[in-house]
Amino acid sequence: MKTTKYIIVAVVGALLTLTACVNDLESYPINEQDKVAETVYDNTEESYLKGLAKLYNTMSSHSVAYVTVKDEGASQVLRAFFACQEITTDACKIAWGDDAWCRAMNTNTWTDEENDAVFGIFFRSIQAISYCNEFLRQTTDDKLASRDVPADVKARVKEFRAEARVIRAWYYWMAIDVFGDVPFTTEKDAVGTEAPAQAPRAEIYDYIVAELEELASDDSALPAAQSNYPRVDKGAALGLLSRLYLNAETYKGEPEWEKCKQTCERIFALGYKLADDYAELFRGDNGENPDAKGEFIMAVPFDTLKQQSYGGTTFLTCAAISSNDITNCGMLNGNKDGWGGIRISGHYVTKYFNVRDVDFETGEYTCDDNRGKMFFIKGHKGNGDIPTKNEIYNFEYGWSCHKFSDVPHDTTWDKFTKQVKTFSNIDYPVIRLGEIYLTYAEACVRLGQGATAQSKMDELAVRTGVPALSLPASWDNAARDMFVAERARELLWESCRRTDLIRYGLYSGDEYLWPYKGGESASGQSFPEYKELFAIPASQIEANPDLYNPEGYGQETEE
Repeated sequence: MKTTKYIIVAVVGALLTLTACVNDLESYPINEQDKVAETVYDNTEESYLKGLAKLYNTMSSHSVAYVTVKDEGASQVLRAFFACQEITTDACKIAWGDDAWCRAMNTNTWTDEENDAVFGIFFRSIQAISYCNEFLRQTTDDKLASRDVPADVKARVKEFRAEARVIRAWYYWMAIDVFGDVPFTTEKDAVGTEAPAQAPRAEIYDYIVAELEELASDDSALPAAQSNYPRVDKGAALGLLSRLYLNAETYKGEPEWEKCKQTCERIFALGYKLADDYAELFRGDNGENPDAKGEFIMAVPFDTLKQQSYGGTTFLTCAAISSNDITNCGMLNGNKDGWGGIRISGHYVTKYFNVRDVDFETGEYTCDDNRGKMFFIKGHKGNGDIPTKNEIYNFEYGWSCHKFSDVPHDTTWDKFTKQVKTFSNIDYPVIRLGEIYLTYAEACVRLGQGATAQSKMDELAVRTGVPALSLPASWDNAARDMFVAERARELLWESCRRTDLIRYGLYSGDEYLWPYKGGESASGQSFPEYKELFAIPASQIEANPDLYNPEGYGQETEE
């Protein structure tokens, strides 16, 4: 399963006007003769609910419009974001060496040339934001009044609008995290007049923070926490706020540790609970299992029959195994297809999980931390490392990671075999309580209040099986290294790693090296700081000359 190059047939300006056509809004139930969004909606709740469904569909779907791709799954937004967040770090390497984007991401050698994974983020986020904007244009009080929408339906549509604003904020957060300055529009901008201008990252940060604060503070805006799964609710707005405040210094140049701490405390008051078993958070029935679902603050659902995608958790299961893995261990992650793509180097499992006493013939190893019992080495070559640049592209070097498993929590893979499907049933946890505990702990330590968050670290330790980390009273390099390691364990492959390493000052420089960082050397090397952001796809720059890239791009030497 490999990603091929996108052929772009639309430009940024066009993407932001797509929603004027109903053909782009596949979930709207309309007469085939009606072709504009103005005629999609009537005075029934159903029409607005199905309009909202289109927005949620962007989060999981791999379908494409106005773009031709040979592998639609590779453009799915969670899969593309994973590539940027994990493959470019110490946490993951991908074996699909025939694809130039894979080589670039593995070794941090991308330039401003078109990069398929990066294009997936840009296209999906800009398109989804345009859909959200159009939904909001079509659900104003004036629009609803003109359609004689009843009062009870208006109240429901108000909630739908709040959900759309959270989804838009999520996409804007993703866009500024990856690109910095991005094209910026809201529902107040006219449609089809001119291509949108880029706005500074800090300004978009302030905008989405204000949006989320307003929504989270209005008890009548969003559904109550845990009442709307898997749709967004008040908890999702606060969870996203916690991520923004956690990385405020990166996004706007000023830390927001007190606001980060307070936001986490607001989340704690909403009744979420840590799952007793870490593994159950990533099993095929995690959206139905109350113990797992009770930890989820924001999630994207996947279903083998109803919500199919070659991205999302299908990618995280299928690409994480090979046919040899299936032969050697059975379908431990519940999937019959092994794509032989993503895996972890011995550096990571040794450094962060203290994996030891490895028997490469049986696959047995010792790891005290329960979170480290998801790796697999039987049948792999070498000693678990990726010794040379050639082995990066041989899946049998390195460790498989079976964190995401389609097998339900109350059964085993051998009993589940006959039920195995092509697509995943695992809901993807975008934000969960375990992350919020670590965010809170970091904010407290940064504020010199480490003891305040110690109980949260104690709770996390119960399910890890290892002693709790003792939080220091204040922030220094030792505290930083503690959080680097603990977030590496708790949030492995949850698309946080690149952003974390940037926040800690360890992503591009030479203070922390990992295998193949910055090039094809197994010892690793630094790479230019400007690559902490990605270049806007070259095709979009060509189509709209007013767009610009982060400083540094366009000056690269051939790598």
